[in-house]
Amino acid sequence: MRAHAVRFALSVLAVALGVAFVAGTFALRTMMSSTFHGIVDAQAPAEVYVRGTDPLPGGGGEESIGEARTPVPIALVDEVADVDGVDVALPDLAGPVVLVGADGTAVQSTQAPSIGIGFDERDPSLTVLQGRGPAAADEVALEVATLESSGLALGDRTDVVVAGEVVEVEVVGEVSAGGPMAGATLVFLDHDAALAAFAPEGLVSTVSVYGTDGTDEQVLADAVGAALDGSAVLADAGAAGSAEAVTGASVRADLQADIDQLLGFVTTFLLVFAVVSLFVGAFLIANTFAMSVRQRVREFALLRAVGASPAQVFTVVVGQAVVVGLVGSALGVLGGLGLVSVLRVVLAQVGMDLTGDVPLEVPTVVLCLVLGTVVSAVAAAVPARTAALVAPVEAMRGDVTVPERSLRLRAVLGGLVALAGAAAVGFAAVRPATDQAELLLGGGAAAVLVGVLVASPTVARAVLRVLTVPFVRLLPPMGRLAQGNVVRNPRRTAGTAGALVIGMALVGAVSVIAASAQQSLASVVESSTDADLVLRSATQIIPTGAVDDVAALPEVGASAPLAFGTAAVSAEPGADPTDDDTSYVVGLEPGVLGGALLVDVEDGSTDDLADGTAVINSQTAGDGWAVGDTVTVRAGEGTRDLDVVAVVDTQVVGASVVVTRDVLDALVTDPQVDTVFLDAAPGVGLDDLRTAVADAVAPYVVVSVQDQDEFVDAMAAQVDQLLVILYALLGLSLVIAVLGIVNTLALSVIERTREIGLLRAVGLGRLQLAGTVTIESVLTAVLGTVLGLAVGVGLASALPRVYAEDGLDQLVLPWDQIATMVGLAVVVGVLAALWPATRAARLRALDAIASE
Repeated sequence: MRAHAVRFALSVLAVALGVAFVAGTFALRTMMSSTFHGIVDAQAPAEVYVRGTDPLPGGGGEESIGEARTPVPIALVDEVADVDGVDVALPDLAGPVVLVGADGTAVQSTQAPSIGIGFDERDPSLTVLQGRGPAAADEVALEVATLESSGLALGDRTDVVVAGEVVEVEVVGEVSAGGPMAGATLVFLDHDAALAAFAPEGLVSTVSVYGTDGTDEQVLADAVGAALDGSAVLADAGAAGSAEAVTGASVRADLQADIDQLLGFVTTFLLVFAVVSLFVGAFLIANTFAMSVRQRVREFALLRAVGASPAQVFTVVVGQAVVVGLVGSALGVLGGLGLVSVLRVVLAQVGMDLTGDVPLEVPTVVLCLVLGTVVSAVAAAVPARTAALVAPVEAMRGDVTVPERSLRLRAVLGGLVALAGAAAVGFAAVRPATDQAELLLGGGAAAVLVGVLVASPTVARAVLRVLTVPFVRLLPPMGRLAQGNVVRNPRRTAGTAGALVIGMALVGAVSVIAASAQQSLASVVESSTDADLVLRSATQIIPTGAVDDVAALPEVGASAPLAFGTAAVSAEPGADPTDDDTSYVVGLEPGVLGGALLVDVEDGSTDDLADGTAVINSQTAGDGWAVGDTVTVRAGEGTRDLDVVAVVDTQVVGASVVVTRDVLDALVTDPQVDTVFLDAAPGVGLDDLRTAVADAVAPYVVVSVQDQDEFVDAMAAQVDQLLVILYALLGLSLVIAVLGIVNTLALSVIERTREIGLLRAVGLGRLQLAGTVTIESVLTAVLGTVLGLAVGVGLASALPRVYAEDGLDQLVLPWDQIATMVGLAVVVGVLAALWPATRAARLRALDAIASE
C-alpha cells in the first residue's frame, strides 16, 4: 500500500463513497428525531395537563400526532389554580391563522403549520426578547424565526387572518417559545382575542398546569385529579368525570411515540436508498479491487515464486482490502456527516430548521465500519482468489495478464434471470387483480435489474459497438482507440457502468411514474368538474370570510364549498364505528354532486342526497356498499345513522362519506373548507367573474383563483412536490456512481501506463490521449444511462395496468426527460474524465514505457 499510494487512495475513496450515504441516512434520521423531540418539549412544557377523558371520535388516526380528546370547560382554570402546589394554570388557546409578511404575501414555510396562540405573560415557557406581549385585539407578537422569515419588524403594521376574518394588527414584540419550531409560523394574539377566536363556546383542548418549585409531577397530577373529581364546573356542565389530569412527561412521551412512528416510515424510505447506494458502492468497490489485482499479477507471481502459498497471497489481498475498508469506512462516516450538514443548510433555506449538532452515535459508527469492511473483504475475495492461483512461472514473463473467463455463462444466467423477472412483471400487468400482483411486480423488477447486471458484460460489448460508431467515424484515431479499450475489457466497463445502471433505472422509473401520475390525476380532475372557477388555499384551508364574501358577489351564480371534518365512520354497512375507523366526511349542498362536481355513480342517485342520507365513495370506503344500507357517522357533536342513497366512484372527493352541509355542521365542530367551485351568474363573462372574485379574496392572501386548466395543473404539480426528496436522494446515489467512473478511469490509466507510453512513442499527442480517455468516460456513462433507462422505463410502463383501479391509469413516457438524461450522461462523462485524462496526458512517454 505504501508503494502504490494513489491506487490505495482510490480504493479508499471507493469504500468511502459507498459508506457515506449509509452514515448520512442514519445521521439525518437521528437529527430529524431529535429536532421533533425538541419541538415536543417546547410545545408541552407544563408539569400537568387537564384534558378530556374520552378520545374525540374521528379526532385521531395513524398519521396524526397526539390523540384528540373531548374539550374541557375553560372555567376549570380557576378551580385548578386554587389547588395546592399549582403556580399557574393556563388555558391552551390555539388555532390556524394567516400572517401577511412584509412583501404582502402569506408567511409560509414548506408544509409547516401557521398557528395563532393566546399570549399570557404568566406563561413560563414564553420569553419576551424585544418589545412586549400583545395587549389588544389589534396587536400581535411573533416568534423569533417567524419574525425573521416574515421580514417584519417591531412597530410594523400588517394583516392577520384569524377565525376567517382579516384583522389589521401591529407587531409589538418578539417572543421565544423555548425551542425549535421546524419552520412553523407562530403568531401570539391578545388573550381575549384568542379566546373569542379559538374558544367561542368556552371550551379548550387542554389546560396547562405549572407547579411551584420542587413540586413532583405525579403528586401535582394526583392533587389536580382529586380537585376534578369534585369539580363544580364539571357538575354544572353535566360533564362530571369527563376531565382528567395527566403528567407532562406522559403527554410528551405519547407525542414523541407518535413522531417516532411517523419517522419510522421516513427511516424505512431513507434506508431503501441507503441499501441502493450500498449496492452501487459494492459494484464500485468490487471493480476497484479487480483492477488492482489485475495490475499486480506479476507481483503476486513473484511472491509465489519465492515460496508464498496460495493461502498467503489470498490473505495478503483480503488483508489489504480490510485495511482499505476500515480507512474508507471511517472517511465515509465523516463524509456522511458532511452530506447531512450540507442538507441541513439546504433545508434551513426553505424554512425547515433541523437543530442541534450533526449526531455521531457509536452504533452508527460501528455499523458503518463493519459494513464497509465486510463489503470490501467480500468484494476483494474473488480477485484475491484469482491472485492466489497465479502460477509462479508467470513472474518470468515480461507481460503478465490474468486470463479472462468466458462470458457465456454470465450471459445465459443473466438472461434467464431477466426473462423470469420480465415474465413475472408481465403476469402482474395482465392479471392485476390477483393478490400476488404487487409481489410479482416488485420481485420481477428486482430480478430484471439483477439479470441485466449479471449479463451486462455481454450486453455492454454489443451496445458499445453501436455507441462507438459515431466516435470511430468522426474522431479517428481517438474513437477507435477508445472503442478498443472499452470493448476489450467488457467486465471492467460493465462494472463501472453498473452503478449508473442502478441509479438511472430508478430515475427512469420515477420519471415515468411521475409523468403518468400527473396525467392520470389531470384526467381525473378534468372529468370531475365543469365549474367556471375554483378557489384553493396555500394553507389547505380557505378562511370562512373568503367563502362568505365570494358567495355574496352578484357575479357569482353558484358557489359550492367543499367542507370537511374527521369522524368515526362505519367500516361496513350497519356496523358501529370504532375510534380506529377514522375517516374524512365531506359536506356539500344538495345538487353539487352531479352539478359542479361530477362523479361516476355506481348505484342510486346523487340527487337524493338530503338531511338524513349519505353518499358513499367506494374509492375510500371500499366495496360492499349499496343503496339502502345504513352508515353511522360519530363525531364530537354526536352520532347520526344515515341511509345510503348513492354509491359513487371519485378520487377528487377524498372522503368515504358525503353528507349535506347541515349534517356536517351538526356533527363536526368548525368544519374546514379546502375548495370552492364557482359558476358565473347568467350574462357574466369569465373574465368579469374572475376579476370580481380575485378582488374579494385578495385580503385573505392565501386564496388563489383558478380556472379549470390552472386547477388541473395545480393538482398535478402536487406529484412533483412529493417526488422532490426522492429525486434528491437519487441524485446523491448518482453522484456516487459518477465518482465511481472517475475512480475507475484513474485506475485504468494506472493499469495502462505502459500502453499509454507506447502510444505516445508512436506519435499520439497529449490532447489526442486526453480525448481518448474522455471518449471512454462518455461511452461508459452513456452505456450505464441507456441500460438503466431502458430497464427503469420498461418496468415502470407496467405500473398503469397494475394500479389502474387506484387511479394510475395513464401511461406517459417523458421523452424530453429521457433525452435530457442521455445528454446529461455525456456531460457527466466529460466531467468525470477531466482528472484521469489530464493525468494520462501528463505522463512522460519514456517513464511510462519503462514502468512495470
